[in-house]
Amino acid sequence: MRASSLLVALVGASAAAAAPQRVVSMNPCADAILAEVAAPGQIAAVSHWSHDPRGTSMDLARARRFPRHFGTAEEVLRLAPDLVVAGAHTPAATRAAFARLGVPVVTVGVPASVADSLAEVRALARAVGRPAAGEALVGRIERALAAARHQGPPVPAVLRTPAGVVPGDGTLMADLMATTGFVNAAATMGLARWDVLPVERLLLAPPVLLLADPGAALHPALARARVRVAPFDMRLLNCGGPSIIRAAAALAAIRRGLP
Repeated sequence: MRASSLLVALVGASAAAAAPQRVVSMNPCADAILAEVAAPGQIAAVSHWSHDPRGTSMDLARARRFPRHFGTAEEVLRLAPDLVVAGAHTPAATRAAFARLGVPVVTVGVPASVADSLAEVRALARAVGRPAAGEALVGRIERALAAARHQGPPVPAVLRTPAGVVPGDGTLMADLMATTGFVNAAATMGLARWDVLPVERLLLAPPVLLLADPGAALHPALARARVRVAPFDMRLLNCGGPSIIRAAAALAAIRRGLP
C-alpha cells in the first residue's frame, strides 16, 4: 500500500474484545481524533508533538490535559496500555516490541483525501469501542465541508510551507482546496504529491494566490513581484479528522475574500 494512503490495522485484539481502557497514541493526528471520540479517562497519553504549540493540530490547552510521552517503546510500555495507536512512521522495531508483548496496536497512515480521513475517524472510533462518537465527528466534518463548499469559478493557488514544500494532487489538502474553490496550481506545475517549489520557479509563473504561514517571513522577491498572499496556519496541513473543520473554514474565508 502506498505511503500516502490510509492504513488501519488492528493487531493482537479481536473485534469482539472489550473496549480498551488505557489508550496510548503515538501519532499527533490520531491524538486529535482520539480527543474527540474517546471516552473520558480512556486516553492514557498522547504524543509529545501535541504538547508543542508549533506542531499540535489540536487545541493546545486541550492537548495538555492528557499526559505526554516521547515515543520510545519502553516509555509507552510503562504506561500499561491495552491499545497503542501508532503512525506510519513509528519505527518497525517499536511496533515489533509491542507485538512480542501482545499489546494491541492500531496503525494509521496518511489520509490522501477527505474520504480517507473519514474512514480513519471511523476506524479509530471502532478501535476504542466508540463507533457512535466516530459517526458524530464524521457528521461535524461533513457539515463543515458543506458550509465551506464554493460553487463559483476556482482560483489558482499554491499552498507553500516556509521550507518550500507544497502539496500536489493526491493529498488531503488538494482535496480541501478543490472543495473550497481553488485550483491547486502546484499540481498544474507538474509537482509531485509532496514536492519542493523554489521561489525562483514560483516567480516564473505566479499563481493568483499564495497561501503562506503567517508566522514566516516571505522572500523579498515575492513582495517585489506583488504576489498576492493570504495567511494559512500550516499546522492545519498535517492532519485530517477534526483539523478538516478548521482548515475548510479557513480556506472558505480566504476564497470569499477574493473576486
